[in-house]
Amino acid sequence: MAKLIKIGIIGCGGIAKGKHMPSLKKVADCEMVAFCDIIPERAEKAAKDFGTPDAKTYTDYKELLKDETIDVVHVCTPNRAHSFITVDALEAGKHVMCEKPMAINSEEAKKMLDAAKRTGKKLSIGYQSRFRDDSVYLKKEAEDGTFGDIYYAKATALRRRAVPTWGVFLNEYEQGGGPLIDIGTHALDLTLWMMNNYKPKYCVGTTYHKLNNQTATGNAWGDWDPEKFTVEDSAFGFVVMENGATIVLESAWALNTLDVREAVTSLCGTLAGADMMNGLRINGIRNGRQYVLTPDFKAGGVAFNEGTKGESAADREERMWIEAVRNDTDPITLPEQAFCVTRILEGIYTSAKTGEIYYF
Repeated sequence: MAKLIKIGIIGCGGIAKGKHMPSLKKVADCEMVAFCDIIPERAEKAAKDFGTPDAKTYTDYKELLKDETIDVVHVCTPNRAHSFITVDALEAGKHVMCEKPMAINSEEAKKMLDAAKRTGKKLSIGYQSRFRDDSVYLKKEAEDGTFGDIYYAKATALRRRAVPTWGVFLNEYEQGGGPLIDIGTHALDLTLWMMNNYKPKYCVGTTYHKLNNQTATGNAWGDWDPEKFTVEDSAFGFVVMENGATIVLESAWALNTLDVREAVTSLCGTLAGADMMNGLRINGIRNGRQYVLTPDFKAGGVAFNEGTKGESAADREERMWIEAVRNDTDPITLPEQAFCVTRILEGIYTSAKTGEIYYF
C-alpha cells in the first residue's frame, strides 16, 4: 500500500479553492487534514468541502505546523507571506508547495531556498503552466534538441481588460507588484524552462500606471477602484542572459491591445523555432523547405502524462508533486529555477524605478 500523505493548507482563499484543494482531492492516497486562514469561516468551509471528517482548522499557521502527522503544507497566501510561512514549514519538517511567485523579492526567496537545503525537505513553486499539454510537448522537443541553441525568446502574458478586483491583487505592499509578478511570472518561468537557461546577466524594465485611474473600464470582473489600484497595469522587460540569449517579457492586466495571450512563450533557435500563437506551432527547415508542425492535442498523449488523458494542468501538477514527495524524487519545478524567476522580476522592477540597467 502507498503511504498516505497528509496535507495542511495555509491560506484558504481564491487560489486554494480554485486550484490546490480541488486538484489535491483527486490525488490518490493523500488527504487534507488541516486548514488555516486568518478568516475562520474560510478555513471551516474549506475543511467541510475538501477535508477529512476530522480535519482541524486554525487561524494561526504556527499551530498547524505543530501537528507532526502532517507531511506536506501548501502555502496559498498573499505573496508577502510566502517566504516566512514556507521557511517555518520547512523548519517544522514539512515538504512545501508554495503558490507562485516564490516571494516578493530575491532576498526573501533566498531564505526559502536556503531553508529547503538546510532541512532536506522538498520545496516546489506553483507554476502550473508547465503542466499543460502544449508545454509538456514543447519541453520534450527542446530536450530532444529540436531547436538547437535557443538565443531569442518572448515571454507573453497580456490581457486587454482583465484586472483582478478581489483579494489583495491591487495592493503593492501585500503582492509586491501587479501583472508582472502575477501573470508575467508564469510566462517567464515557462520560457526559462524551455531554454534551460537560468543565468541572467542584465535587464532593462519599464512599468506603467497609465490606466489605473480610469473608470467605466470594461473590465472583465467589473470596474476597479482607482484608489486601491496601487500596482502597475503593465510591465515590460528586456533580459540578456550570460550566454548572450535574449528574452523579451510582456505583461499586462489592462492594455489597449488585441494581442491577448497569457502564459505563453515563443522560442527561436539555430535549428527551429516555436510559438503558442494559435495553438502550439513548431517551424523549421527540412529538405530545403520551410515547414510548420502543429501537434494535435485532442488525441493520444506523451509519456510525461503517464496515461492520464484529459488531466488538467493543475491536476497534473498536484499529482506529480505528491508523487515526488512519496517517491523521494525531485519535483518538476525546482526552487532554484523559481528563485531565478524572482531575481529577474526584481531586476525588471528595479530597472523601471531607477531608469538604469540592472546587473545581476
